[in-house]
Amino acid sequence: MRTNIVLDDEIVKKAFKYSRAKTKKDLIDEALRELISSRQKLDLRELRGKIAFRSDYDYKKLRRGN
Repeated sequence: MRTNIVLDDEIVKKAFKYSRAKTKKDLIDEALRELISSRQKLDLRELRGKIAFRSDYDYKKLRRGN
């Protein structure tokens, strides 16, 4: 999809310092993928308190491989 946008030059310079991207297109693509990834991780937090573990679940036993 072709889109024209105006970017803040200072933010773009900073972003290039933290990225391996060589072009602005690659930089924007990387930024969008990281945004999606980080937001999806936040969705996992919504599961807190909704998962019921079995009463006989013993994570220490699993670590020992028994």
